[in-house]
Amino acid sequence: MKIVIAPDSFKGSLSAIEAANAINRGVKKAYPEAETALVPVADGGEGTMRTLIAATDGEIKKANVLGPLGEKVEAEYGVLGDRKTCVIEMATASGIDLVPTEKLSPLRTTTYGTGQLIMHALDSGYTSFILAIGGSATNDGGAGMLQALGLGVFDKNGVEIGFGGGELSKVHSIDINGFDMRIKSCTFLIASDVENPLVGPNGASHVFGPQKGANLSEVKLLDANLTHWAEKVEEITGVSLHNIPGAGAAGGIGGAFLAFFSAEMKPGIEVVLEYCNLERALRNADLVITGEGKVDYQTASGKTPLGVAKAAMKQNIPTIIVAGAVGEGTEVLHDYGIVSINSIVKEPMSLDDSMTYARELLAYCSEQVLRTYFYQTIRGRTSQCE
Repeated sequence: MKIVIAPDSFKGSLSAIEAANAINRGVKKAYPEAETALVPVADGGEGTMRTLIAATDGEIKKANVLGPLGEKVEAEYGVLGDRKTCVIEMATASGIDLVPTEKLSPLRTTTYGTGQLIMHALDSGYTSFILAIGGSATNDGGAGMLQALGLGVFDKNGVEIGFGGGELSKVHSIDINGFDMRIKSCTFLIASDVENPLVGPNGASHVFGPQKGANLSEVKLLDANLTHWAEKVEEITGVSLHNIPGAGAAGGIGGAFLAFFSAEMKPGIEVVLEYCNLERALRNADLVITGEGKVDYQTASGKTPLGVAKAAMKQNIPTIIVAGAVGEGTEVLHDYGIVSINSIVKEPMSLDDSMTYARELLAYCSEQVLRTYFYQTIRGRTSQCE
């Protein structure tokens, strides 16, 4: 009996690797003879870098950069096992988890640190990049990142604009002469599951601004500022970012990559699954167990459990989901070979408690799910032992 264990992280409690180990403990308790293959995965958000590093036997580099509010932070980027491909996870430099809740403000937060990470990697000689751009705290259209790489972004007085989406209304001119020339000879693969345009009701500000701390009036201001930014970018590059799918990813940094870099945008889960060799692990498997912190209607838009289930379905392998919480709108997931969706919470408890004890809860849930799914097999094995 072969079982593939391929979860994402349980945000705030377990990394993808830790989640896979917890599930494996539960599986082995229920069915000690089972052959298990652990394939921790991610969808382009937090944890993507470490997942790819683990999958390819790569290494992690550190760099001191400016965080979302302009403070100094120690960020990380990874180099894959080929020693040629650099993986930059935006969240380590410009992520929402770096900002205390009471200080969240996309009017002020910047992507400058992400640009510094790219610069650090360029200085180290890397020319092939994977950018995981989930989990950002920003809404500056990638202006901060571009400034860190030498792009001049000036107001009407010829002064560089400051940090944050609130500054974009001041943009009067853009000077590309100082933009790092090495970027032209590099390749950039942008891992993101976001298809939102830059502006409008489905754009970066309206859809993601509130979760980054923007109120209704600030959302409208940010959208107007991004519209102005897009117009100025078009004057320089000829690229109209306004309605391009994916340009609104990570507060508009997706658009910055599309306009100023030789970049390809691809769903994060596809990028990760390719490097993790999930397809190979699935060969001759009988069951797949995947999961993440919360499964709901958003999971069907390209999150890890769906990507894993789709890969399993191609080989006619059923998938089970274990999750910290199960929300509304999960019914559609059953169309992708997912036979059951299970919450790890086994009794009334607070969110804090469920996160604190996630490791134990995940192992217990996995054990019970497996006992149910393989009831006849396990029962037969036990009878033989008797």
